Amino acid sequence: MNSSSSPEASPPPSAATTTAEQDFTTAGFSNLHPDIIESHILKRLDGVSLSTLSCCSATLHHLSSQNNLWSNMCHSTWPSTSSQRVNHFISTFPDGGPRSFFANAFPLLVELTTAKNLSPSSPSAPLPSELISAVDIRYQDQLIFTKVQETETVTGWFRCSPFRIDLLEPKDVVPTPIKHPEGDTCTTIINHMTLSWILIDPIGRRAVNLSSHKPVTVQRHWLTGEMQVRFATILTVDHGHVQCETLVTCGVSEGGDMQGKEVSLQIEDRDGMHLIGKDSLVILQRALEGKKGGRKPGLQEGQMRYKKFVEMRRERRERKLRRDVALDLFCVAFWVSTLLALFWRFQGTVKN
Repeated sequence: MNSSSSPEASPPPSAATTTAEQDFTTAGFSNLHPDIIESHILKRLDGVSLSTLSCCSATLHHLSSQNNLWSNMCHSTWPSTSSQRVNHFISTFPDGGPRSFFANAFPLLVELTTAKNLSPSSPSAPLPSELISAVDIRYQDQLIFTKVQETETVTGWFRCSPFRIDLLEPKDVVPTPIKHPEGDTCTTIINHMTLSWILIDPIGRRAVNLSSHKPVTVQRHWLTGEMQVRFATILTVDHGHVQCETLVTCGVSEGGDMQGKEVSLQIEDRDGMHLIGKDSLVILQRALEGKKGGRKPGLQEGQMRYKKFVEMRRERRERKLRRDVALDLFCVAFWVSTLLALFWRFQGTVKN
């Protein structure tokens, strides 16, 4: 029998596979056509993976820096950026346009990297005359709300009134194809709802994501059944902490579908007071200038920061209450002692 036709003469499949893998590893991307890399590999990556891959070689850096690639990445990550006005500003961002915008908007603000220079009293540059909000809300990875809204910031009414951006009018209702969850509704919404609130300074060509990505609390109204979903980012400023809070109120339609009734952004200080527009604008400007974290914080991380902020607020309120009680007791003791002194003085005068 011819030995060449025997089964023993051919290498086992595992050995052939190993050899092919070694040859491909040795060759790397050098033997692949750039069109194949761009069409079949780069387009399948997320933003973080694409940024990491661009550091591997000069060829990959060039291929992964294409504006159309990052523009599609922005639109798929945040559908609100597909609007004509936002897309125009993204294209004008320095150092890469869409890629620079993604680097600004993807990482969320974190407490430690924004601890410096956030001061309402000392802006480093002229305050933005306009802010653009690009907001996207998803539930179970399905888009249920997206909107772009422009907010002027130069009028006296804005700068002297409590800062608040409302994306819906009081009577507006946004229908969604999502059925309102049953059972443990709060836990379900916490685990499955995400929000992105990108604030854009069109003049300074800067952007920042003010959302915690995942909810930090969910409260259900005992009578109406509406769910108030809170997203919060805690910033450290020179005088304490402030909270960038996004509230999403979800109702239930007659057919049992989830409805959006409120989407708003406001800023509170450590005492729970809403900051006025001027002070909020300075903090937002410094947040736009500040350093961002390298990733999106997880659910537990965002909740821990929020709980820590709430605990600090509670302790501050208790200290203030104890101080007020001590001051009240001192005032009472002072007036009682004054009255007693006057009484004994009057008694002495009567005896004389």
